Amino acid sequence: MKTALVGSGFIARLATGALAAGVALCAAASAQAPHVDVLVIDGMINPATAEFFSRGLAQAQSHNASLVVLELDTPGGLDTSMRAMIKEILNSTVPVATWVGPSGARAASAGTYILYASHIAAMAPASNLGAATPIAIGTQSPDPGGQPGSGRPGASPGPIDTLHEKAVNDAAAFLRSLAQLRGRNADFAERAVRQAHSMSAQEALRAGVIDLIADDVDDLLHKLNGREITLGASKVRLALAGAQVQTVRPDWRTGVLATLSNPTVALVLMMLGVYGLFVEVIHPGLAVPGVAGGICLLLGLYALHLLPVNWAGVGLILLGAALMIAEVFLPTFGVVGVGGIVALVVGGMMLINADTGAAAIPFPFLAGVAVVSAAIIFGFGTFAMRARRRPVVSGQEGLVGARGVVTWVDEQGAWAQVQGASWSVRSREPLAPGTAVRVEKVDGLTLEVSAAGQPRS
Repeated sequence: MKTALVGSGFIARLATGALAAGVALCAAASAQAPHVDVLVIDGMINPATAEFFSRGLAQAQSHNASLVVLELDTPGGLDTSMRAMIKEILNSTVPVATWVGPSGARAASAGTYILYASHIAAMAPASNLGAATPIAIGTQSPDPGGQPGSGRPGASPGPIDTLHEKAVNDAAAFLRSLAQLRGRNADFAERAVRQAHSMSAQEALRAGVIDLIADDVDDLLHKLNGREITLGASKVRLALAGAQVQTVRPDWRTGVLATLSNPTVALVLMMLGVYGLFVEVIHPGLAVPGVAGGICLLLGLYALHLLPVNWAGVGLILLGAALMIAEVFLPTFGVVGVGGIVALVVGGMMLINADTGAAAIPFPFLAGVAVVSAAIIFGFGTFAMRARRRPVVSGQEGLVGARGVVTWVDEQGAWAQVQGASWSVRSREPLAPGTAVRVEKVDGLTLEVSAAGQPRS
């Protein structure tokens, strides 16, 4: 019996030890399993996109991810945001593979630069890249059939076209440097910028623009497993077998920032802020216009902080709003108001730096904002001033000038019915019941009156 118990205890200890060893092995295997983060960008490259990418890359670096996959589908975007993302890629301690996908996706304009900058460039079948010529959205591009820097054949270069040439040369040199860094086709990089050339995925693979074609992220990881890449000054071999894949998509915060990154939205928020504060000033105590206006103004200024703005334009917009408000209170016969409208329109035209690729605010929209602003400010202002000039009809001030009838006279004084109430009255003229009187002054609870139609001198 004792032998059986000893044997049972030994078996139990052996089973417990085996279970603990199994758990430890599983934990070790889980800890050593490679981790891959997939960041999905579908849309314009803007400050919100750059911020999303920066956060995702920082998180991947913090938990020592083996690879970051940027799933990209973009028509292009802002030069400043694109360069911020490229700086993050070039200084990353984790390899970045940009995959243009799924099928039908594109990496146009800014997307081409990001693809060239990545450690690994991949595309899905039936995707394309290229058309990387920098343009100022909302302005007229030069005619490619004319002389360099001209907008028409045979024309001499002008200042606007010179700025365009400057931007093109800078962009071409930047993309060429990325191609040389990653050992990719520099000739296509030059043509993509100067002639807006594009390529399909198959053409890009044959031309040495990309490293491989993958159907999806799983196929990409399978083809990258065991590949050796250059990361900084060292070589890294990717071990992606059994990798844990985490897909990260833009959240609501990124969506809000993307909305605020629109210059038109920024201008509308600023003007709504001005309207709200103006209404609160002329109608103190309403609270809602002041609170809403303050929030809109702060959101508008934050949106401008996200954008490549010309702060002289911001100053002109605020000056224009101030002049239109001043017109309500100053007898300038419209001169100040017209100056405010002009300052608002000119400030809106100057608001966005044209050489950054940011979308300019359309002139018809600016004209509409100016007209609406003038109508709102002049309308509310005129209404408020008329209300202030009206005689007071309530309270003690409203009693002055009111008419009444004497109802009682005795040795202690006289009483009169004024505005439906009985008041103690006194007058230099003798009063008798039924006498019509007019209130000249309010002294506490006593009214000084005169006979109606005979105001005091």
